Amino acid sequence: MAKPKKNPYYQGPISDHFDGTQFFLPDDLPPKGLKDLLKWQFGGQKKKWPKKIATKYHASPSNRRNSGDFSVTFIGHATILIQVGGINILTDPFFSDRASPFQFAGPKRAHPPGININALPPIDFILLSHNHYDHLDLAALKDLHDKSEPLIITPLGNGAIINKTGHKHQIVEADWHDTINLTQEVKVTLTPARHWSKRTIKDHNMALWCAFLIQTPFGPIYFSGDTGYGDGAHFRAIHQQFGPPKLSFLPIGAYEPRWFMKDQHMNPNDAVKAHLDLKSQHSIAFHHGTIQLTDEAIDQPIIDLSSALKNNAVDPSRFSVLECGQSKKFC
Repeated sequence: MAKPKKNPYYQGPISDHFDGTQFFLPDDLPPKGLKDLLKWQFGGQKKKWPKKIATKYHASPSNRRNSGDFSVTFIGHATILIQVGGINILTDPFFSDRASPFQFAGPKRAHPPGININALPPIDFILLSHNHYDHLDLAALKDLHDKSEPLIITPLGNGAIINKTGHKHQIVEADWHDTINLTQEVKVTLTPARHWSKRTIKDHNMALWCAFLIQTPFGPIYFSGDTGYGDGAHFRAIHQQFGPPKLSFLPIGAYEPRWFMKDQHMNPNDAVKAHLDLKSQHSIAFHHGTIQLTDEAIDQPIIDLSSALKNNAVDPSRFSVLECGQSKKFC
C-alpha cells in the first residue's frame, strides 16, 4: 500500500510514534489487510444480537459532587460520566443510533444510552480517546456544546475532525504523556494505548489515539480507551508512574475472532490481566453490550469475564459490570 503524502489533520515534528505523516506504535505488527477483513466478514461466525434492549431505570446522577466521595455512571459502550472534585467529565460520548458516517447504514446500537443526552448534568470536560465512529460522535459533540460548552481534551489531529460540526468547540489537542490541569486538584495525562485510528478510506492513523490517567484527590482514575493487551507493558508503566489506580475502566467487548481483533481490542481475560498489571483497587467494565462490532454474542463478554476472574483468582467484587445508566460511588 502506497504511503499517503499529506496528513489533513496534523502537521508536527517526527517522534517515536509519528513519522511526519502517520502515527504508529513503535513495536506494532503490520495491520490486517483487505484479505483478512474479507476472511472475517465472510467467516459466518457472527452471533445474532437482539435488535433492541430496554434500559432499566436508575436514579439520575446529581448535578455536582463536592463531598468526600466521587461517582461514576456507565452510560453505555465507552461513554462514562465521572463526577469528581466538583467537576463533571464525560468519556468518548456516543449517543447516536449508529456508529457510522451515515445514520441509515452501519453498526446500529442495540442498547440505548443509559441516560439521555439532554438529561445529563452540565459537562465540564470531555475526554475523547480516538476518532472511530463509536467514540467520536459528531452529533453528540454538537449537542453537548449547545448544552454546556465543555472543554474537549483529545490526542493530536482530532480537533480538525471535531470542528466539522461547525461549532466553535473548546479543544485541547495533546500528545502522549502530556498533562492538562482541569482544576487545582484534578489533572489528566494522555497515555499510550495499543490501537489505531481511521475516519475515512484515506486517513489511516493520521490522528493519534490514547488512554487517559486522571489524577484526583481520591487517587488515580484510569480510562484505557480502546486497546489491545500486547505484552501488558503499557499497563505496568501506568502503575510504575502513577501508582495503583483507585479505579480503572477496562474494555471487555468486541474481541472475536481473536486472530483478527487481539492486536486492537482486549478480551475479558486480557482485561483481568490489565487489572492485575495496573494493581487497580477496583475496575469497571465497558465497551460491551451496546453495539455489535464483532462476532461474540451480546452476553458473552460478561460470561467470559466471570470465568477470567475465577481463573486469575480475582475477587469479582473488585471488577464490576454496571448496567447502562447505573452509578457507583467511591471514597
